[in-house]
Amino acid sequence: MKWLLSVALLMCINLAQAALEIEISGAGENQIPVSIVPFDGDPTLSQNLVKVITDDLLRSGLFKVMDTVGREPHEPKQINFADWQGVDAISIGKVTQADGKIEVRFRLIDTLKKNEMLGQIISGPADQSRKVAHRIADIIFARLTGSAGVFSTRIAYINRQGQQNRLVVADSDGYGEQTIVSSNEPLMSPSWSPDGSRIAYVSFEQGRAMIFVQSLLTQNRRLIASFPGSNSAPAWSPDGQQLAVVLTHEGSSQIYLIRADGSNVRRITNSGVIDTEPCFSPDGRSIIFTSDRGGNPQIYRMQLDGSQVQRLTFEGRNNFSPRFSPDGKSFVFSQFNKGSFFIATQDFETAQLQQLTSGNWDKKPSFAPNGKLILFASEASGRGILASVSSDGRVKQKMFSQQGDIHEPMWSPYNQP
Repeated sequence: MKWLLSVALLMCINLAQAALEIEISGAGENQIPVSIVPFDGDPTLSQNLVKVITDDLLRSGLFKVMDTVGREPHEPKQINFADWQGVDAISIGKVTQADGKIEVRFRLIDTLKKNEMLGQIISGPADQSRKVAHRIADIIFARLTGSAGVFSTRIAYINRQGQQNRLVVADSDGYGEQTIVSSNEPLMSPSWSPDGSRIAYVSFEQGRAMIFVQSLLTQNRRLIASFPGSNSAPAWSPDGQQLAVVLTHEGSSQIYLIRADGSNVRRITNSGVIDTEPCFSPDGRSIIFTSDRGGNPQIYRMQLDGSQVQRLTFEGRNNFSPRFSPDGKSFVFSQFNKGSFFIATQDFETAQLQQLTSGNWDKKPSFAPNGKLILFASEASGRGILASVSSDGRVKQKMFSQQGDIHEPMWSPYNQP
């Protein structure tokens, strides 16, 4: 067979400690039974790789990872398929380490059809073995579910500890925490650029809300909105050329479009009330946003020129913080009703609403780039935490920081610098 070579381009970040502790509840309706056989090669490195792959698959809620129970084939010819009854697929292979690089040759074997589903070579710097493992988990996930995995993506959030506020980027499982900016004043509303190379955010470091765009590669940042009053809620267009922002310098909070360099500002709402929290559709043709033009916060949709305004939500007292699904067929949002905040989704075509969480302090949802999971902010034991829920509501996760409160999460796109 022919091996496919995939070389990861990985950022140099510290992977020594997990910044988040993850608690999983629930499971998918039809879990796929798989086994991840320890790789041939260095036992410690193999064990670390297998643990990351296993944890990734378990976090999805779609897999039941079966114990190998001492069965450790590394080549297809070593497999006795009679030993793998009840397991749909097994991963086997070998890991080597040399010249500051690790290389994993792995195969995914269909134990029902008794054939090889795929074989690939994944490599990366030796100190970034977790990245390699995430990539393998993504490949397994994609082959067995038909949907792309998101284990190699990242998340951004605000961590508040005392007077210190940090904008943090971490791997999807909480490892590799990297502080992008730190301030004694509030930080808010991180928003990923479509290519994953920049983050827009709101900082109060000069005494009022202003919008910055910061490169993750160079750490250089640009102040793009510092108009009198408040500058808030940045959201990137799909082409990365402009952002929708909320400004108050002409009165109430209204939505504007602005180039990524801060030029060509133009207003697109003129309601005279509060219009905020814009989000572009995946095709870039429309925006959904929160407005109280109907008397209380609800979600609306409009074209980029501000025309064809349509109210979308009618159930619940308040609905806010909308985000499109990656396929543009639905949106996720936070709903306040009967004293609690819930995460819900609504289909554009049918207007059918599905409540995904049982209600607590669930806010600021965003889809994973494959649309299968939703990240949001919640609370537990009086602390702000991250949480996620599958798009069908079956699998839930809570992610606890070791220090501080976590707020304002946002899942990255697939594209990574």
